[in-house]
Amino acid sequence: MQQRHISKFLLGTLVVFLLGSCSPFSKLQKSGTDDEKYKGAVEYYKKGDWYRAGLLFEELIPVLKGSTESEMAQFYYAYTQYHQQQYLLSATLFKKFYETFARSDYAQEAMYMYAYSLYKDTPSFNLDQSNTLTASSALQDFVNAYPDSKYKDDCTKLILELRKKLEQKAYEKAKLYYKTSGFNIASYKSSVIAINNFQKEFPDSEYNEELAFLKVDAEFSLAQNSLESKQKERYQEAMNYHQAFVDKYPNSRFVKQSEKMYETSQKEIERLVKLEQEREQEKQKLKNQPDPNRPAKVTAAN
Repeated sequence: MQQRHISKFLLGTLVVFLLGSCSPFSKLQKSGTDDEKYKGAVEYYKKGDWYRAGLLFEELIPVLKGSTESEMAQFYYAYTQYHQQQYLLSATLFKKFYETFARSDYAQEAMYMYAYSLYKDTPSFNLDQSNTLTASSALQDFVNAYPDSKYKDDCTKLILELRKKLEQKAYEKAKLYYKTSGFNIASYKSSVIAINNFQKEFPDSEYNEELAFLKVDAEFSLAQNSLESKQKERYQEAMNYHQAFVDKYPNSRFVKQSEKMYETSQKEIERLVKLEQEREQEKQKLKNQPDPNRPAKVTAAN
């Protein structure tokens, strides 16, 4: 019984193979002339059969080099890969096209599709954003090269979308440092640095209010967990961050929490200053006291 099923499966596979080998596409691929293959590739392309069109164009491109059909074969081939969601490959092919055929009527479209292919390959915000930076740069290069292009508005929208993704990534990175700060004092420092970088890079971000407060909190916590010799400076920095925060966001829901840290920082600085003064006074006392180990002064007798 099992052997019968195996035999049927092998027979079915053979039938499919024979039918496939006798298909018009297979005949064209095996025995068609270059001209027939080119016409067939264009027909498959127009029908949206990207896979078959791509196979034929890939085979033809080395053969057609230098001919009038070479330009369109490479242009269509790039699109076949794009439509199959092979975005990095299509980006490479579109870039090669506009560099090779810089004077072509399709050069502008190819440069746009190079950038757009890179855009399509960008990952979600929580992953590495190297490709996002590359795509954003490519889109900006296109706008600079063709400021009056019909693709300009689309490029501008895409650049803003990618910038939003970078913003989200930077925000999550800053928050991650803040969340892990309790386990490592270095993370408090990293959190403050990451927030400072975020505020410089994205000055108009909706996240800046929350991050400005978290910077106060991170610096305050850093001061609390620092060596005494560094505490005064860091409490003062926390107070400075608080002042900048309330000046910019006077009605923030975080103001009360920030004010408590500000008041505590003030008290801690006062305590530390007082402690320093007491230690200095103690030093002066010790300095003015006679040394018990010093030999007594001998006075000459009359």
